[in-house]
Amino acid sequence: MGRVNATEPSQPVPLARLLAIAYRSLVDGLHGRLRDQGWVDVRPAFGFVLLAARDQPTTSTALATLMGTTKQAASKLVDSMQDAGYVERSANGPDGRQRHVSLTPRGVQLLAAVEEIYTELEREWASLIGPNEVERIRRGLTGVLSDDHGVLPPVRPTW
Repeated sequence: MGRVNATEPSQPVPLARLLAIAYRSLVDGLHGRLRDQGWVDVRPAFGFVLLAARDQPTTSTALATLMGTTKQAASKLVDSMQDAGYVERSANGPDGRQRHVSLTPRGVQLLAAVEEIYTELEREWASLIGPNEVERIRRGLTGVLSDDHGVLPPVRPTW
């Protein structure tokens, strides 16, 4: 697919396409800046685990369900994040077989760096379209995506 001329579209660009392009732009910007800050071993899939384990420990099984992958694939992702020092596993449950995945201090630092970079990227958008417009987009998307109780669904990969 070629580039779209934003100034003279023959038809409105579908919102799904614009959202996909915006998402890709933000994720690419995030990972470029993470590398610039020295986070050279971070992969995009790490974000799903970081968010899932942010507030409380999770399991590889829960991560597999969230990401729509096999337990083996989720476990392999957790293994690589554990090897890099972002998460740790701890035995839990009555027989100790269930292993919880939680963030390490390094994982918490990475998540803080991610949030800081996203704030910077939003500021850049605000400099282009205005801070009120960025907030209007945020409110609109939050309203559209929230359930009846005002809760956003978890972020899931598209693969």
